Amino acid sequence: MSGSYDDSVGVEVSSDSFWEVGNYKRTVKRIDDGHRLCNDLMNCIHERARIEKVYAQQLTEWAKRWKQLVEKGPQYGTVERAWCAFMSEAEKVSELHLEVKGSLMNEDFEKIKNWQKEAFHKQMMGGFKETKEAEDGFRKAQKPWAKKLKEVEAAKKAYHAACKEEKLAISRETNSKADPALNPEQLKKLQDKVERSKQDVLKTKEKYEKSLKELDNATPQYMENMEQVFEQCQQFEEKRLRFFREVLLEVQKHLDLSNVASYKNIYRELEQNIKTADAVEDLRWFRANQGPGMSMNWPQFEDDEWSADLNRTLSRREKKKASDGVTLTGINQTGDQVSQPNKHSSSLSVQSNTVQSVQSSYNPFEDEEDTGSTVSEKEDNKIKNVSSYEKNQSYPTDWSDEESNNPFSSTDANGDTNPFDEDTPPAMEVRVRALYDYEGQEQDELSFKAGDELTKMENEDEQGWCKGRLDNGQVGLYPANYVEPIQ
Repeated sequence: MSGSYDDSVGVEVSSDSFWEVGNYKRTVKRIDDGHRLCNDLMNCIHERARIEKVYAQQLTEWAKRWKQLVEKGPQYGTVERAWCAFMSEAEKVSELHLEVKGSLMNEDFEKIKNWQKEAFHKQMMGGFKETKEAEDGFRKAQKPWAKKLKEVEAAKKAYHAACKEEKLAISRETNSKADPALNPEQLKKLQDKVERSKQDVLKTKEKYEKSLKELDNATPQYMENMEQVFEQCQQFEEKRLRFFREVLLEVQKHLDLSNVASYKNIYRELEQNIKTADAVEDLRWFRANQGPGMSMNWPQFEDDEWSADLNRTLSRREKKKASDGVTLTGINQTGDQVSQPNKHSSSLSVQSNTVQSVQSSYNPFEDEEDTGSTVSEKEDNKIKNVSSYEKNQSYPTDWSDEESNNPFSSTDANGDTNPFDEDTPPAMEVRVRALYDYEGQEQDELSFKAGDELTKMENEDEQGWCKGRLDNGQVGLYPANYVEPIQ
């Protein structure tokens, strides 16, 4: 019997099989994982819905701001309408993305939430009812087989111990025969021990084989019971997997705007608006309203040169005061003479739009290599340039070859004095907050960052400018549409 024993037999080899005792817990854990995956899917959809909402809001803000800038800018005619069509497209797409957000939250999110509530039932002591049922089912199916397996392990251990003891007894007996110091009685005891160990090996082997046979007989029933509980878990998991597939398909339909008829119509309408832009029609309109097609009050003979010249000067001054914002004072009449305007005694008021249009040569579309500015800086400059250059601004009608009569070459216009310090009635001061960054283009304009607060001193004029004061005391002009009142 000693030849049948091997030390390697006693080494336990770990197994990852489902049939091993306790390995059913992975299947049970899948139920808890299913509940957590429902939460993960809801969070995933909720984040996407939030992105859709933010994108819709950004589209709306972009469309509103640029629609105002284009309408106030120098573009005109059919090309202006084609440009504005992009803002209309953004507003309509914004509405569609808000609908996507609503579908994701009101339909898909709620559907998962309700299914999770119906599929998983929480217990008073924690955990889910479905998890406990699966755990109890597997434990009940595995308990008889696990008990017999334990008996087999014990019988195997006893058998291996008996084999080891037999091997030691035989070794001692063999060594004692070569030892002359041992008496016959001692040799007899060693031989008896060898016989007993052989009998123990036979008994433990018989018991081991018997318990192993019983385990083999119980294995089919064990497998059937475990399969039954496992299939119940599979059916529960199949419901979740099929539900997830169904929900994901619905989410895909809500996100796919390519199959939405109104989405296609938006871009069909945008294309039509762009194609209706007609350069010939726009040039014809500009010729009639801003070019040679305009009517003209041609000069005619006037009897009294002195009175006619005075009337013309006064009418010209009134016109500048009303439209251009340029006021020339200091015309003194004494007897039969009219003094020339004095550069130092005159008060010159020039709207910043007019000054900017004459003095500024900024090109919002020039290349980055020429300016060295970043794309974001160029975008900011484009917005500033468009917002401060309005299509309806008027231009000065006076001109002269003499520099002394040019209001744009005087020291007043270049910053020695503030041309906007007019005697205007005081207005109620209002605290406002900047919506966008603005960099003053002229010395009489304020510069601020988005979020800065300042005081509005005068209401918006015809060109869309306000007079304000920064917290550091600096007074100047700024675009009215760049701020909002502080509530």
